[in-house]
Amino acid sequence: MDNSEPNQPEPEFEPQPVPEMESESYLNERIKKILDQIKSWFTRAREHYLHSPRLQKTTYQGKYLPAFWTVACILSLFFNVILIAILLTFGRNFFTLKDQVAKGLIDGTSENLAMMDKAHIVTSVPVRTEIKLQDTLPVVFKLPITQSTQLTLAQDTRITGAYIYLNNTAVVTDLTLPARTPIQVNINMIIPVDTTVPISMTVPVSMQVPLDIAVNQTDLHQSIVGLQGVIEPYKTLVESTYTSPSDFPICTSWWSGWMSAIFFGRQ
Repeated sequence: MDNSEPNQPEPEFEPQPVPEMESESYLNERIKKILDQIKSWFTRAREHYLHSPRLQKTTYQGKYLPAFWTVACILSLFFNVILIAILLTFGRNFFTLKDQVAKGLIDGTSENLAMMDKAHIVTSVPVRTEIKLQDTLPVVFKLPITQSTQLTLAQDTRITGAYIYLNNTAVVTDLTLPARTPIQVNINMIIPVDTTVPISMTVPVSMQVPLDIAVNQTDLHQSIVGLQGVIEPYKTLVESTYTSPSDFPICTSWWSGWMSAIFFGRQ
């Protein structure tokens, strides 16, 4: 008798969904839903157009080229009106703007450059440093000495013809003073001094150094002259004799005067 059990099938494990796959499927579903909504909206709009005679009459019914030219003409007319308004505004203020540019910008720039070229840079520069001195200083003077002091003999000293008093009687004799005998001396003399003293020291220096630099003596002069040369042609141009429409020959002709009056206005 066979007691062996029949082979049981091994359980199958379903793969667990990966979070990235879930997010991707969710995104695809959202995109598909949005596309379906857009498609449904266009379908409803088409059906509404087909079932509305009034809406069909207000459109070009497939005539796209006439619609394009109509829209283009309307836009062109709109922008032309704006451009003409800008030109008329510019023409009526042309000479005012020209005068402001000539006097306020170009002349002012040229005059300020000329003044800058003639200017001076005046300032004070603080200087803080240390100077090391190494030299010999000659010293010549006379040194007076007046002083009472006590001297000590360095060796035995013999004194000839000294006076001593015996019983109140002066007796002349020779004396010998032993070494290290103290003697009181009054010194009154002048000692000439002539020597040199070596000097080695560091001197701190703190001062304000005044500066006065002419700009036309520096490298800035060439740059200023170059700027004046660049401005000069424009200065000559804006300072021309054309200050009103009557200075233009075309504006005084009988056939173009009306155009000048429209563009520049009555001057």
